[in-house]
Amino acid sequence: MLNKLFDLDARGTTARTEIIAGLTTFLAMSYIIFVNPDILANAGMDKGAVFVATCLSAAIGSAIMGLYANYPIAIAPGMGLNAYFTYGVVIGMGLPWQVALAAVFLSGLIFVALSLLPIREWIINAIPLELKMAISAGIGLFLIIIGLSGVGIIVSHPATIVGLGDLGQTPALLAIMCFFLIGILEARKVPGGILIGILVTTVTGVLIGAAPPPGLVSLPPSIEPTLFALDWSQALEVGIAVVVISFLFVDMFDTAGTLVSVAHRAGLLDEKGHVINLRKALIADSTATVAGAALGTSSATSYIESIAGVKAGGRTGLTAVTVAGLFCLALFFAPLASAVQPYATMPALVYVGCLMTGGLTHVNWSDPTSYMPAVITAIAMPLTYSIANGIGLGVIVYVVLKTGAGRWKDISPGALILAAAFLTKFIFLDSV
Repeated sequence: MLNKLFDLDARGTTARTEIIAGLTTFLAMSYIIFVNPDILANAGMDKGAVFVATCLSAAIGSAIMGLYANYPIAIAPGMGLNAYFTYGVVIGMGLPWQVALAAVFLSGLIFVALSLLPIREWIINAIPLELKMAISAGIGLFLIIIGLSGVGIIVSHPATIVGLGDLGQTPALLAIMCFFLIGILEARKVPGGILIGILVTTVTGVLIGAAPPPGLVSLPPSIEPTLFALDWSQALEVGIAVVVISFLFVDMFDTAGTLVSVAHRAGLLDEKGHVINLRKALIADSTATVAGAALGTSSATSYIESIAGVKAGGRTGLTAVTVAGLFCLALFFAPLASAVQPYATMPALVYVGCLMTGGLTHVNWSDPTSYMPAVITAIAMPLTYSIANGIGLGVIVYVVLKTGAGRWKDISPGALILAAAFLTKFIFLDSV
């Protein structure tokens, strides 16, 4: 039955290999179970409800990816998108988290529609390659700033804007330990290095009295505080449209990059280098975002950690279905998740941020019209606490420099439209 459902023989794999690959992927990405509730709790959301929403959205998305697209790619609420949800939209813009959830839900619906239409290629191609790489790097820098400030390593300073905090404080020391531990484990290619780092730091914090002893297993908390809590009262205003577009673009580009990378390693590209069943994979990803928003969490996305499962032999959707089952099992470990403190989760943000900044290596550093927009895009995101502002400023700089250099052919119509739209926003809408 499994062979017929997932084409195991055709892809040169076995059920045992796929299940082991699913376990490997789960260990590599399960840190989101602890990190996501911790981040969204800062937006005022119920931590227990977000924990359940995180597990369920990951299970639903991964199951759809496995059963519908037959891909060994797992889905869960995305790092970066959850930080933008909390610190950029709710805290930065002062919007209720219910309105932010409605924006995520709407972005997911649009993503589903675009996944069914050829227009998705036009939108993805509207952003120049160097800016796509810079967007990833900028989100990485954004995560690093959030992670370091979340444990007091970076603090505000009246003269220099930011400064170094007191590294002798217990939270800072534990966070530094966790960061080094994650880095060492990942360098040694230990499966689940991030998860191990979080758990070891949590236990250390309990042993030294920095946190109370946690429970381990219980029935899942109630999801009622976040279930269908979307507020549409402001979701269709002009200012919210930028938030929706930001969620949509980041999710779309992040998903596209992950799909290409994982599909390449899994041998799922056709002779032209195109991803096989791309439309089905995009539909699975976007459907998970819609489901996650309805349940009560930020945008879901395909996880690059799925490469760990592919390296373990995963080639079919059975890998993703295994991950889905493990996320369902994780629902019964809510006491452990609720006991994890920021000093154990913020270092994970910093580590993931370090990974994402690698996108800048794909920028052409010999061409000012390439590296100047890329740097502005990347640095504007953490400094303005907004992914949307970084994209907007980067596109504007790109269009202006290409125009000034007489290289009109490099500018796509989509980039011109985006530059005009963001310029209008910055000059007229943001000043209101």
